[in-house]
Amino acid sequence: MPEPLPQFCDVVLPVPLDRAFTYKLPLTLQHRVQPGCRLLVPFGHRKLIGVALRCHNDPPEFATPELTIKAALRLLDEEPVLDAELLSLGHWIATYYCAPLGEVLRAMIPLAGETRKTKVFTLTDRGRDATRQLLLGTPAEEPAVQLLRLLESRPLSAAYLRRKIPTAETALKGLLKKGLVSLDQDQAGRDPLRAPAQRLRAEFSRRPDQEKLTKSERELLCYLELHPGSHNLSDLELVLPKASAAARALARRSLIHLRPEPPSMLNAPPRPPHLLNPMQQAAYSRIQQSLAASKYETFLLQGVTGSGKTEVYLSLIEATLALGRSALLLVPEIGLTPAVAGQFFHRFGDRVAILHSAFSGMERVEQWRRIRSGGAGVVVGTRSGVFAPVRNLGLIIVDEEHDQSYKQAETPRYNGRDVAVVRARAAKAVIVLGSATPSLESRFNADRGKYTLIELPQRIQSRPMPAVELIDMRQEYLETRKQTTFARSLVTAVQQRIDAGEQTMLLLNRRGFSSFACCRSCGERIQCRDCAVTLTYHRRDRRMLCHYCGYAEKVPTTCPKCDSEHIYFIGTGSEKVEEELHRDFPGARIVRMDRDTVSGRRQYEEMLHGFREKQYDILVGTQMIAKGHDIHNVTLVGVVNGDIGLGLPDFRAAERTFQLLTQAAGRAGRGELPGIVLIQTINPDHYAIRCAAAQDYAVFYEKELQFRRLMRYPPYAALANILVRSLSQEDALRMSSELGAHFDPPPEGLKTLGPAAAPVPRLKQEFRYQLLIKAVSRNRLNQALQDLRRLASEKHWPATALVIDVDPLSLI
Repeated sequence: MPEPLPQFCDVVLPVPLDRAFTYKLPLTLQHRVQPGCRLLVPFGHRKLIGVALRCHNDPPEFATPELTIKAALRLLDEEPVLDAELLSLGHWIATYYCAPLGEVLRAMIPLAGETRKTKVFTLTDRGRDATRQLLLGTPAEEPAVQLLRLLESRPLSAAYLRRKIPTAETALKGLLKKGLVSLDQDQAGRDPLRAPAQRLRAEFSRRPDQEKLTKSERELLCYLELHPGSHNLSDLELVLPKASAAARALARRSLIHLRPEPPSMLNAPPRPPHLLNPMQQAAYSRIQQSLAASKYETFLLQGVTGSGKTEVYLSLIEATLALGRSALLLVPEIGLTPAVAGQFFHRFGDRVAILHSAFSGMERVEQWRRIRSGGAGVVVGTRSGVFAPVRNLGLIIVDEEHDQSYKQAETPRYNGRDVAVVRARAAKAVIVLGSATPSLESRFNADRGKYTLIELPQRIQSRPMPAVELIDMRQEYLETRKQTTFARSLVTAVQQRIDAGEQTMLLLNRRGFSSFACCRSCGERIQCRDCAVTLTYHRRDRRMLCHYCGYAEKVPTTCPKCDSEHIYFIGTGSEKVEEELHRDFPGARIVRMDRDTVSGRRQYEEMLHGFREKQYDILVGTQMIAKGHDIHNVTLVGVVNGDIGLGLPDFRAAERTFQLLTQAAGRAGRGELPGIVLIQTINPDHYAIRCAAAQDYAVFYEKELQFRRLMRYPPYAALANILVRSLSQEDALRMSSELGAHFDPPPEGLKTLGPAAAPVPRLKQEFRYQLLIKAVSRNRLNQALQDLRRLASEKHWPATALVIDVDPLSLI
C-alpha cells in the first residue's frame, strides 16, 4: 500500500528565531515539495521565502480545531536548491556558530535577485464598512478618498498606488493609523528581461509563424538572423535605435534569446600553462597524489610573496578537471576576484563561473544556476562562494587564507576558510590553504600534523625579495623639527622612481582626509550622533562621516559645545596623502584606491588596469592595494604609517600588522627590476614590525605563540565573544548583569573576561556590553553557548539582543 502524501512541512525562515515552523501543504504541493526546496509562506503580515526541512503527517502539538495551521502559498523550486550535502553543512554552521538555521540557509542561497519584495495594501473590514460614510461630505479629489475608491475593488501594490496618486505615501500612513487599510509584504517574481540593456545579450531563436511584429521588431529579428551569435543589447541600440524595447518584446514571444551579459573576459582564449619550477613541481606533485586518490587532506601552502602559488593553483585545477571533478577557488575580497579570475578565464575559458556580491542580483542568479547545472567546473568566489552548488567537488583552494574578510561580520558569523575545510572533509576533497603569512591557527595545525605543510621559500625565476628599510619617524622629527607625512628618504625614492619611469605604491590603511575634528578652546571632539566614535573628515565630499553607521553631517565652522571658531583637524588619511603627493610631485600621475573612490567592481578594474598599463606613476590607498596584485613595474612600496592597528585592544593586533606589512612589501620587485620597501614607523623595535621588515615569518610565529600561550588565547584555547545590545542602556545593563550572573562562578573548563562595556560602547544607536569566554575545548565552549541561548530565551531577551561570535577575528 503506498504511503500517504505528506500534509505538513517544517520550514525554516530567515528570521532571528532558532526554530522551524510547520505549514500545511495544499493538495497541489503534497507530492512536489522536497527537503531543500524553497517555499513562499505567510508569516505575520509578511510573506517570506523559507527552506523546507521535512515533509510529514504529524500535526503540531498546539494544533486545535480553533487554531488552524497556515498553508504554504507557493513552491519556488521543482528541484531542491540545497542538496543533502549543503543542508548538512548548513546544520553544522548553525550549531557551531550558534546561529538560527533559517538565517544560515538564507546566506547559502544567493537567489534573492529572482524575487522582489512588494508592499500590498488591502481595505480592512472596518475600512470597507466605513468607506461610504467617509466618502460623504469629503472632496473627491482628496488623496485618501481616491485611495479608498481604488482599494474597494481589490488589493493594490504601493508602487501602483504611487503611480496613480503622487501623494499616496502620506495618505496611506494616515489610513493605516485609522485601521482602514492593512499592509502586507509579498514576494513577487522579478522579470529578468527588465535588466539594463548593457547587461543583456540577444541571440536569434526562430522565425515568426503568424505573429504580427512592429517595424522595429522585424528589423531587429532580421539583423540577428543575418548576424549569428549573441550581441550586447546596448551595442545593438547603436545600430537600431529601438532595439532594447523590441528585443524584450521578441524574447517574450520566444523569437530571440535574452541572456545576462557574462562577466568580463569569460570568452577570452585559453592560455597555455607555464612550466613549474622545481619547488612548484614538488608542491604540485604532493597535492596531486591526494587528488588522484580522492581522499580528504588539508594542505597549508606557505609561499613567500611572488613564489608562484597561483600557477600551482592553476595546475592543480587542471589536474582536478582531468579527473572529472570540479574545483572551487576562494579569494578574500571582491577586488581580488577580477584579477584572479582573469588568469583562470585565460586558462579554462567558459568553464569558469564567478560568485561574489559585486554582481547584480540577476548576474549572481545566472552564475549560480550555471554552477548547479554542471555548466561550470571551476568556480571563483569570495567568502560566500564556499556555498556554491558545485557538482562532484574534488578541490577547494583558499587563497590568502589568513585574510580577515573571510569572517562574516553579521549573522551567521562564519569563517569561510573553516567552513571550506568542513565541506572538503564531507566531500572527500582536497583543500589547499595558501598564504605568505598564514594565520597562527593554520600554522599551528600544520605543526601538530593536522594539516600538511608545503613551503615555497623563494620567488620564481630566482628574483630577490625586496630590500626593506625602517624609517624611524621619531628621529626624522628630531632632525627636521617638522611634523611631516613623508620622510625625506621616501620623497627622494618616489622622485627617483618617477624619473626612471617606474611605479610606486603607497599604503595608508585609513580612509578620509583627517581622523577627526577637535575644538582648540574646549577640547570637544565631533562625534557621531548614533555611535560612540568620532567622525572622520572627508574633504572631497565636504562632510564629516562615521565609518561604522554611515551617518554624515556638514563640516563644522564653530564648536557645537562652546561656539568657538577654532576647529582643527587631527590625523592623516589616504585622501590627505593623495593631496600632499600632488603638492610634492606636481607632474606625477596619481590615483587613489579606497572605499571612497571605488564604488563598484568595474571601477576597481578600471583603476587597476590603468595602473598596470602605466597610466599612473603612483597608486595610493588602503589595504585593498596591499594584497594579491602582480604589477611588474612597481619597484617601490611605501608604508606611510606602519603603526596603525598596533594599539588596538585586540590580541590579534600584532598578527594583523605583520601580515599587512608583509603583504604590502610583497608588491615590490615582482618583475625584472628589484624592489625596495620603506616603512615609516614610531615603533621600529616592535617585533611585528621588525619581523615584517625582515620578511621572517618563523621568528614572528614563535614570538607571537609565546604571547598566546601565556595569555591562553587561540590557538591554545577556544574563544567566543558574547555581546548584548539594546537601544535602551538600562536594558543593555540588565542583560549584561544577567549574563555575568550566569557565568559566576565560571563552569569548569571555562574562563570569562567581563562583562564590560564594548570597545565601541554605542554603535548604530545601540548600547553594547561584551563578555569574552575562553574554553579548554570547542565542545565545552559550544555547550556553554547553547546554555546561554537557552538563558536568553527563558529571560525573554529580544531576538537580536544576544550576539555570539565564535572564533572572533576582532574584539572591537
